[in-house]
Amino acid sequence: MTEPRDIRIKRLKMRSMRRGIKEMDLILQAYAERTLEDMTPETLDLYEALLEENDQDLYKWVTGQIETPPPYGALVDEIARTFQP
Repeated sequence: MTEPRDIRIKRLKMRSMRRGIKEMDLILQAYAERTLEDMTPETLDLYEALLEENDQDLYKWVTGQIETPPPYGALVDEIARTFQP
């Protein structure tokens, strides 16, 4: 059975705000609220895979402390640009 798009987006928004560290909760929740509705199915797949990654790694990628591994580079760059002053 295939999950309806609206249910998937709601689920991904919830997963974005219920991470492990507060910083990633804030970053990903805001990003998800602004972007998930407009994502293609392929980008949603990539974002969902990104949510499976460890929070400490995600935070280091978003803040540029370590290089983001493929295939997440462009997505993490987009997330990071959202939060730069």
